[in-house]
Amino acid sequence: MEIIDKALSEGRTTLSEYESKQILAAYQIPITRELLVQDVDDLGRATHEIGYPLVLKGCSAAVAHKSEKGLIRLDVRDDQEARTAFEDIMDNLDGPDRAVLVQEMIQGQRELVMGLTRDPQFGPCVMFGLGGIFAEILEDVSFRVAPLTERDAREMMGEIRARKILGAVRGLAAADVEALAEMLIALGRIGLEHERIEEIDVNPVILRQGRPVAADALVVLS
Repeated sequence: MEIIDKALSEGRTTLSEYESKQILAAYQIPITRELLVQDVDDLGRATHEIGYPLVLKGCSAAVAHKSEKGLIRLDVRDDQEARTAFEDIMDNLDGPDRAVLVQEMIQGQRELVMGLTRDPQFGPCVMFGLGGIFAEILEDVSFRVAPLTERDAREMMGEIRARKILGAVRGLAAADVEALAEMLIALGRIGLEHERIEEIDVNPVILRQGRPVAADALVVLS
């Protein structure tokens, strides 16, 4: 894949969020609508094409954890806010590829995590669990070795302790389990078809009216 080849030719083992999500999109994994911008003129075009409210994120392969570095602005609602956020992020962003990712703001109250890790013995393994800020705290996840069947994916969803959040709760629509299964199966395919991909972290996957959307992603290469 061109994105992977380009990164390796540049001596990089970490892809930017934008690059990572382009790989997901190539496998029909739903991602947020977003545009990568590097100047104010592009910012204006992007904000009006996507529409408010927006999320603006610093985007560089040199920065894996944006929230810890203050490179994310949520709920941006007008041109002035967007410009201020853009300038602040660019001032605090390092790397020759520095840019700002202008992204639709997904409204959803449930967050999941998905991923891929390459085990020395078993090869690519797919992960599913509770996401967002609780992913590392609760470690409520399940694993399967790729390739996955739909049955494998559905069993993974049923194994996490917080599995009830996938149902219709407190007026929220039930999660589209079929769409979630397709995403997990696709992650397994990515791992099998691209040996240089060492790890994929998709967190959060937000349920918007029950439909899952990958709101952030990180791909690490070997």
